[in-house]
Amino acid sequence: MTQVHSFEFSPFAENTYVLWDDTKECTIFDPGCYTPEERTELKNFITQNQLKPVRLINTHCHLDHVFGNKFVADTWGLGLEIHRGELPVLERFIPTCQMYGIPGAQPSPMPSAFLEPGQILSFGETALEMLFTPGHSPASISFYCKKDSFVIAGDVLFYESIGRTDLPGGDFDTLIQSIRQELFVLPGETIVYSGHGPTTTIRHEMEYNPFL
Repeated sequence: MTQVHSFEFSPFAENTYVLWDDTKECTIFDPGCYTPEERTELKNFITQNQLKPVRLINTHCHLDHVFGNKFVADTWGLGLEIHRGELPVLERFIPTCQMYGIPGAQPSPMPSAFLEPGQILSFGETALEMLFTPGHSPASISFYCKKDSFVIAGDVLFYESIGRTDLPGGDFDTLIQSIRQELFVLPGETIVYSGHGPTTTIRHEMEYNPFL
């Protein structure tokens, strides 16, 4: 069984996820650890649970999801993996931090590999199907685990809300289409692990999300 642990990091209250299974291999999604204390919290969790990080993934490259990329890459010797369409967003990371007056951000490494929709992301005994879910960002990707019925959705779908679309590369109609065509076709009991806020389920959002 694949286990999921979340951390809430940075003033943006971003959700960072660590996924692992019985093999103890783990993947780190969207490391938003900004302060030294947050980086230590992430490292201690991995050490205490005797996990072995093997992949570093960004669902998308907005600043709050990549603050910890350098720390994770340097600490565990991992290459960054993203969708190619997010590269322009990643390249603007430091200028965007400067624009928002955010000091001390560590520059993210550039990707070592690009992920494609439909590809299977594997580690340990875990297999995640990659879904192309743009709209909040130019090329956001989500990750669906059929076996354990959950999806890592980034900032696409939230509890009774959706990702904002007023940032560069965002588009409301595209986001709604992504949710309906890629997420709402999943079983209703599928747990949604979002980039901010609490978990939800596909069924709950189909019934109660006011944007949909």
